[in-house]
Amino acid sequence: MVGQLGHPSRVKRLSVADAGEVLTLQRAAYITEARAHDDWDLPPLLETLDETRAALSSCLSWGIRENDRLVASVRLTVTGDVGVIGRLVVAPDRQGCGLGGGLLAFAESAAPPSVMVFRLFTGAKSVGPLRLYAKHGYRETHRTPENNHELVHLEKARVRPPE
Repeated sequence: MVGQLGHPSRVKRLSVADAGEVLTLQRAAYITEARAHDDWDLPPLLETLDETRAALSSCLSWGIRENDRLVASVRLTVTGDVGVIGRLVVAPDRQGCGLGGGLLAFAESAAPPSVMVFRLFTGAKSVGPLRLYAKHGYRETHRTPENNHELVHLEKARVRPPE
């Protein structure tokens, strides 16, 4: 995690005050996904500022800034022993630099101790994200239809260091 992100202090908690930047980053990052799936109605592209504010107020969220610019963010929603990773996004000009994988690993390590399994989903044609998630130990559990494409659901058991 530290190697991919530089110093862990680069990762900061995000709040409702960051909603405008998070939404802008999210929309920029999901254009590629919309193109790949030929679906311009993806929820991250249709999310409103109020919906982003509501999401940020009800989940854990972190981001990475470079020169005061938000370049990556992720959300974690905890329900019982499940941590759902969502909206892991990286600015298009910063993709492929390890920020997504580093932020994913950070979110997993920062999850409350009650979390025993992580879940997430992505589009079936999301080649980069599917590769990233597999590299980080996520395995496909099932697929569900979504408009004119499929969502791939993945999960990973939390790995605890030996005592």
